[in-house]
Amino acid sequence: MLLLSPNLLAEGQSRYISDDVFLYLLNGPSTDYRILGSIEAGQPVTLLGETQGDYSKVVDHKGREGWVASNLITQAPSFRAQVPALTTEVAQLKAQLTEALNSTGDHSGEVAELKGQLSELQNTLQQTAQERDNFKALSERNAEDARYELWRQGGMIAGLGALVGMLLVYLPRPQRRNKKRWM
Repeated sequence: MLLLSPNLLAEGQSRYISDDVFLYLLNGPSTDYRILGSIEAGQPVTLLGETQGDYSKVVDHKGREGWVASNLITQAPSFRAQVPALTTEVAQLKAQLTEALNSTGDHSGEVAELKGQLSELQNTLQQTAQERDNFKALSERNAEDARYELWRQGGMIAGLGALVGMLLVYLPRPQRRNKKRWM
């Protein structure tokens, strides 16, 4: 049970004093003990893992060992620790933003060139679509002409067949041989 105690697991870990307080480092685990000094809000402390009642034993940023109220210790980094890192990050992001804004001007020429190419391609597409429509109409006209030619040729063949049929009617018939004759 003692090995799984949160206080023992937290021993030696960095903790921070809450940002909204100013507290005293005490010589013992209550307000009855002598004040060793003060710890400003946001200062890092090292938790030693020893607790008695509402107090925990810590080592402050100046190396002093003492007791502070446990409810004023937090795991979250304080604003005092976060501000320098955030300031550096903001400066880096500003530099990146400035670089991005400057490089945007270089891309405006490329954008204009690409817009020109796009308009050329759209014109080419319109011309190609017009040519396609013209070829489609020409193809349909050729197919219609071919069908007309087939009907015309078929009509001519039918007319010639009717004419030949009429002529055959008026041609003399061959005579039949008399069966009574010997030859």
